[in-house]
Amino acid sequence: MLRLTWVQPEDLLGHELRQAALDGREPSRIAERWRAAGGPEAPLRAGASPEPASRYLRQLAEDLLDELADLPSGLQDDEPTDLEKIRSRCPDWPSRSASSAAARPARYEAAWLGRAVGCLLGKPVEKLPFDAIRQLAGSTGNWPLNTYFTAKGVPPDLLAAHPWNRRSATTSLAENIDGMPEDDDLNYPLLNLLLLQRHGSAFTTADVARLWLDELPPGRTFTAERIAHRNLLLGIEPPHTARHRNPFREWIGALIRADVHGWTNPGDPATAAEQAHRDATLTHTANGVYAAMFTAAVIARAATATGPHDIHTCLRTGLTVIPPRSRLARAIDHALQLADAHEDFDALVDELHATYADTHHWVHAIPNTALIAAALAHANGDFTGAIRGAVSGGWDTDSNGATAGGIAALLAGDPAALPDRWTTPLKNRLATSVADFNGTGFDALARLTHELTPLEASRP
Repeated sequence: MLRLTWVQPEDLLGHELRQAALDGREPSRIAERWRAAGGPEAPLRAGASPEPASRYLRQLAEDLLDELADLPSGLQDDEPTDLEKIRSRCPDWPSRSASSAAARPARYEAAWLGRAVGCLLGKPVEKLPFDAIRQLAGSTGNWPLNTYFTAKGVPPDLLAAHPWNRRSATTSLAENIDGMPEDDDLNYPLLNLLLLQRHGSAFTTADVARLWLDELPPGRTFTAERIAHRNLLLGIEPPHTARHRNPFREWIGALIRADVHGWTNPGDPATAAEQAHRDATLTHTANGVYAAMFTAAVIARAATATGPHDIHTCLRTGLTVIPPRSRLARAIDHALQLADAHEDFDALVDELHATYADTHHWVHAIPNTALIAAALAHANGDFTGAIRGAVSGGWDTDSNGATAGGIAALLAGDPAALPDRWTTPLKNRLATSVADFNGTGFDALARLTHELTPLEASRP
């Protein structure tokens, strides 16, 4: 039986009930109707429940999804999705200040490598509880994390209780790594290179949609991106693609698409955030969009920073482009306070999980962005410290590792500044199903990225 993940109405309804409670709606009566009809809870970690629902339950789920969408939110004034409304709520929105010198290609090579390394570190433990991550790494003497995960030496009973991610273990454990395997955390930056090559920095959300239909296999999408793909095929136009029966619109998918918008606007966080917004609104709303804008602005500032110690300025810059009364801004503020208060990163992670784990899905943008910010701040921008924290904290480990790794490597400024134990196994080779990028080296990707910066793109 083909049980397609992230699109079954009976599964979406449970996620939408949870999302409604988070974004200021009152879903309790609709939840009661669903449970009275025998409707299941949303799967905790998988993308689909194991068995399909009856025709009656499926139709009911579709009807209730539409009813939930019509409920008013008490947070809509503080958490708009429209760009002008976002800007009006950001008193410290940065002025446009394009850098007089683009970052060197070597800096972009470091960023691509760092993104890949962080992603690769997190791949085998994606979906695992954070205490399981600690046990698996600790059983091989790799705690705190200082190199890639390995199955060698892990007790069989521990592996039976906490198996590696099924899709990733064969390519991302230390003994199996042979170049960078395909992952959506690298596919989306590749797509955004194509986006800027074809449409320039003035691209529209509709341009993003057309690019996806042309170049992105639906089977390589997940959560909000798969829903948006489905909605496009149903004839729904952006930005409604982000809203129609999409309970994942505040999850992490837009954040993992933000790097290229920051890389190609060095020193200009405002423009980076605006580009990220146009990209994100195909699939996301409110805090899902803010996570992408925050990340793009942090990266734009990091592209002209003088070293890892500038991470704190970069993170503060990111906060200037998201509404300060939003749930995401409050979560990042909390994470940065924890990073300052705790010398022990494990204690910091325990507090983040105590705050968010019971209320947010493990892929939701709010706890994951908070963890990324905490990992970068606690490590003072150090590369190994940043990816160690982002991955060991759990939740969406490969995406968090990728974002933290890309930012910390950008701050490091050069591939030679990254430890060989992390970069050598990648063999300067990336696997992907996007366009003709399969097998491309990170040095080549760096040159393509550099060519898209404003100064380089304006050369005759």
